Amino acid sequence: MVARVIDIPGELAAAQEKFNGEAGRAFIAGLPHLAQEFLDRWELRLDGRPMHGVTALVLPVLRSDGTPAVLKLQLLDEESEGEPVALRLWDGDGAVRLLAHDETTHTMLLERLDHTRMLSRLPDTREAVLVIARLLAHLTAAPAPEGMRRLGDIAQAMLDRTPWALKRIPDPETRSQIADCAAAVREVVNEPGDRLLHWDLHDENVLASARAPWLAIDPKPLSGDPAFDLWPALANRFDPTEIHWRFDAMTDVLGLDRARARAWTLGRLLQNTLWDVEDGRAPELRDLEIARRLR
Repeated sequence: MVARVIDIPGELAAAQEKFNGEAGRAFIAGLPHLAQEFLDRWELRLDGRPMHGVTALVLPVLRSDGTPAVLKLQLLDEESEGEPVALRLWDGDGAVRLLAHDETTHTMLLERLDHTRMLSRLPDTREAVLVIARLLAHLTAAPAPEGMRRLGDIAQAMLDRTPWALKRIPDPETRSQIADCAAAVREVVNEPGDRLLHWDLHDENVLASARAPWLAIDPKPLSGDPAFDLWPALANRFDPTEIHWRFDAMTDVLGLDRARARAWTLGRLLQNTLWDVEDGRAPELRDLEIARRLR
């Protein structure tokens, strides 16, 4: 029985409980059966210990011809629903290759990359930033397909929610900073862009591969301005003295207008802050420092 073979990590169960409540508990309870279903359907054999992030269980497997792959099992949400669409469009060019997908359960079979060689382990942080910038320049070159969630809608919803959040930020300096971020987003909200964005290209979502030096994984795609993709590389292995260098390097590699890039980067702070306030937390000092240095 798979239930005896698959060890569902406690951290994954806790994350599903925290973020998805009853739906998360049901997802965790059904994982052994779901894994068995797709191991059988796609003729896969387990080939290593389970891995996980915040939302997904990833099982190393071998296909019937012996090819290594990974089986990704996750609970569908608005951020992940576009993942197979984006991966099909990229078709392994700059990103992990999608081998099979089940629309009903959102289960995916992906090529296996080297999870022991994350970009986060590259000692040279500047080179890591350039790797991300080059990947983004490539991945965001294509327009997003119809039906992808849109940055314009997300940004407008953030602006609509900002007055509520500002009332719940007690520190006047922080409140002023977040209001400035909202003002910057208002300047660009009517020109949100139409490129296919990854949204979450931090240095643990970039893995080495035998067929390419580095490939992106785990997109949370949307349609918008590539500048909205810069934030994770500014926050990776945070160093306040490197913020300007990283911002300048990425805008140069991607060929972005710096003023628009600044506005959409401040939009990421606004997005993070809204989530923090909704969860009863103060905005992260790291996030505030990134925005302060870009003013």
